Amino acid sequence: MADKFHDQEFVEYIIRGIVNHPDDVRTERIVDERGVLITLHINPEDMGYVIGRQGQTARAVRTLLKIVGAKENARVNLKIYEPEGSRRPRREDRDEAPREEFRGSDDDTSVDDLGI
Repeated sequence: MADKFHDQEFVEYIIRGIVNHPDDVRTERIVDERGVLITLHINPEDMGYVIGRQGQTARAVRTLLKIVGAKENARVNLKIYEPEGSRRPRREDRDEAPREEFRGSDDDTSVDDLGI
């Protein structure tokens, strides 16, 4: 395996401190014309810890990683690997049951007729 770079070591160090399965954390580093792409592989059970609420943790790690990359004059991006079929349905999709349209009452009573 090739030597680890500072940005790659940084990601692994941060993520190992967050997850419950630190031994399952590994990264791949690819350099192309657009910059450096670090792909993070973690245990599927730890996905929620790494992403955080509304993606805040992942966003924070990406921000710090961009700073580490800027010191080396490199554009560094982080991709969190997600195996096929591992994504849970979104809350809207899970909770959505067929809803009946509200039609009101069948009589022609108006608000003015209530005597309030």
